[in-house]
Amino acid sequence: MRSEQLIFSNAKGWETKSDNNLREIAQLVFVFGHKDLLKQQQHFDSIRARYPNSEIVGCSTSGEIWQDMIFNNSIVCTAVHFEKTTVKVSSEQIDSMEDSFGIGERLVGKLDTQDLAHVFVLSEGLNINGSELAKGLNSSLNDKVSVTGGLAGDQADFAETVIVHNKPGEKNILLAIGFYGQNIQIGYGSMGGWDSFGVDRLVTKSKANILFEVDGVPALELYKKYLGVHAANLPSSALLFPLSFMLDDSQTQIVRTILSIDETNGSMVFAGDIPEGCYVRLMKSNFNNLIDGASGAAEMSRISLQNNTPDLAILISCIGRKLVLKQRIEEELESVREVLGTATAIAGFYSYGEISPVRPFEKHCELHNQTMTITVFKEI
Repeated sequence: MRSEQLIFSNAKGWETKSDNNLREIAQLVFVFGHKDLLKQQQHFDSIRARYPNSEIVGCSTSGEIWQDMIFNNSIVCTAVHFEKTTVKVSSEQIDSMEDSFGIGERLVGKLDTQDLAHVFVLSEGLNINGSELAKGLNSSLNDKVSVTGGLAGDQADFAETVIVHNKPGEKNILLAIGFYGQNIQIGYGSMGGWDSFGVDRLVTKSKANILFEVDGVPALELYKKYLGVHAANLPSSALLFPLSFMLDDSQTQIVRTILSIDETNGSMVFAGDIPEGCYVRLMKSNFNNLIDGASGAAEMSRISLQNNTPDLAILISCIGRKLVLKQRIEEELESVREVLGTATAIAGFYSYGEISPVRPFEKHCELHNQTMTITVFKEI
């Protein structure tokens, strides 16, 4: 397995960061970039001209990751050649958020499951219920194949996200990238690092990922009370104060962030389900814990790769972490680099949601928010 990387910026154009002579033989090209750049035909044409035989996949971001650096108005392009691994890509278009479960089922249902080692998903970031998507993926695969990936981003604007699949970026698209064969090893890890505060509060009215009432009070009213001056910048400011709840069948804490709000009925739309009857707590940031969480995710990914050094790592971190860490954001990338080592090529993006199993070696995936989620690849 070999890779090479390019970066486009308006200031410098295309820059080759590494060149392993993969132009004719790369089977897969990951493209993570600013929404406006990915929608332009000329940029896609440049990538296609360099990699005429590749599946080109990617998404818009809330920041692009290259090695241990972050960019905000670029395209990071990572081409991959596998020696003994086959790659297949399926796609679906989603018309309604209510179809999120069905989209997950159909998306991986298009993939041949014989010798399927792993599925990596890139999803529309706004018109989607990420937890229902994860349930659909698990249902179709019977929890026998691991799934990781993430939801596309749009900086902190929450206006439009796009997906790239062999043409310029389009909205309302989902991709499933299947990796096949006995020679590909996949590892993954996901951790947060947020601190909870305040009391447990009962969700008294919700429907899927729409939260209407907490403790009998309109959810938005209660949330604004806690946000104070930050309430004027909703929904983006809510990324600084996510909600958490416990999964029914474990002590695993799941964090949810807001996609949009409805002032008329006082409701809030989250990236994934907020079950009625569960107890939620507000979360707040702790700089050191967030950075330690990124390092912990990298450790988890190495463990699930049986401590082998990865050839490639795809990092998907939440936009909320970026807004909190600000000028310290690259510290979480540096902490990942320290664990994975300098021989691993790193790419990725800041997202509106992350998909991964909760623990190493598990197959059942969940939607996560506010985490650093890492997928590592090694061909043997």
